[in-house]
Amino acid sequence: MTKKYITAAGDMWDSIAKTQLGSEFYANQLIEINQKYASCITFDYGVELTLPDIANVQAAVDLLPWVT
Repeated sequence: MTKKYITAAGDMWDSIAKTQLGSEFYANQLIEINQKYASCITFDYGVELTLPDIANVQAAVDLLPWVT
């Protein structure tokens, strides 16, 4: 099941990643699956975003040797 997040006014990619995914470092993955809003910096209330599957994202991050 795909998880969704409805933005609050003033939300930003990194803050959404931190609160919804556990780390601001997931912001790029969040943007990647929400390309329609990629140019957005600060969100208005009510934008529906798709959240990435953390298990798949974490596996990809673990493959990068420079990420600790």
